Amino acid sequence: MKRRKFLAIAGGVTAVAGAVAYLASDKKNFERKHQLPGNSGKTLLQQDEARILYLASLAPSGHNTQPWLVKYVEPYHWIIGNDKSKWLPAVDPLQRETVLSIGAFMQNLEYAANSMGYACAFHLLAGSNQDENIIEVKLSKASKPAPFDAQKIVNRRTVRSNFLSQEIAKPDLENLTSDCGDHIHFLSPDSKQYSWINEQTIEANRIQTYRNEAQNELADWMRFSSKEASANGDGLTTASMEIQGLAAWFLRNFYGKKDVLKTSFREKGLDKVREQVAVSGGWLLISSKDNSTVTLVETGMMLQRILLRSREKMIAIHPMTQILEEKETYDRLRTSFGLSDPVQFILRMGYLKTYPAPVSLRRPVTQFVKQI
Repeated sequence: MKRRKFLAIAGGVTAVAGAVAYLASDKKNFERKHQLPGNSGKTLLQQDEARILYLASLAPSGHNTQPWLVKYVEPYHWIIGNDKSKWLPAVDPLQRETVLSIGAFMQNLEYAANSMGYACAFHLLAGSNQDENIIEVKLSKASKPAPFDAQKIVNRRTVRSNFLSQEIAKPDLENLTSDCGDHIHFLSPDSKQYSWINEQTIEANRIQTYRNEAQNELADWMRFSSKEASANGDGLTTASMEIQGLAAWFLRNFYGKKDVLKTSFREKGLDKVREQVAVSGGWLLISSKDNSTVTLVETGMMLQRILLRSREKMIAIHPMTQILEEKETYDRLRTSFGLSDPVQFILRMGYLKTYPAPVSLRRPVTQFVKQI
């Protein structure tokens, strides 16, 4: 066989093999819209209960762990619990962020119940962040309904990219934080504190990225392939990390947990952080009177109210908590800002031209509800 003819055949075989490999590959980011309805599957829940709990589960959480569980006592009577299998001990050793997330879940639950004509009665059960039983909830038909548009819960998402540099306007900030009292601290882009938060956010990410315990924990919650994302219904996907196109295709098909520990992955993550903090409309710090469990729940509820108001103002809110998670940078924060109250959230804010649809995954309600 002549060399030229052989090369032509070999090239054709390679092209066909490549095409077959592509057709068999994971070609699209797996997103929430690709999941089955959140209340699907066999359950003892009544229809309204399933809908309310699914809407509650659309709350944010670190690494999208979804650390809540629901113990079913009887119809419309539940205990909201703390799922220890979803803890993040490397970055949240005291479960501070876990309880804040459960607070956000509770605010969604209350709003979702209100949207369907129910009133909520809450009773705190937990004495510490490590207790499994956090809050008892009883729902009843409201004599005076407090309607809420549940679509705001459905549409909420964390946005990390494409922020505008325009400062958040005072009327918009007041609209978002109208019921937050003196726990709000806004840092405008022309302030020294804004630049300090930018620098320390990069530094805290650098520390955390090269702290192997934290990076291994991150790897455990990465869901690169669509198969893995679909099977778990939680964690961080290429879509939720806002990675698209060829880069996303490559990660979905060729990356695994061990790759998260490579220097190249760590450095790309740090480059992304530098890119993010370079543009925003300001930083919002949320403090609380103390670190008690009840206060953390209330502060998580406060955050969720802010998040649910942000979309209609075309404002993106990106929690960047690493300063609070690394002792070195947290100590600097307390010294530099002179705040007597503990800071619970550091939020990067910015206007958007367009607001993308939510993509982060959720576990079916049947996976986090159990009868007692």
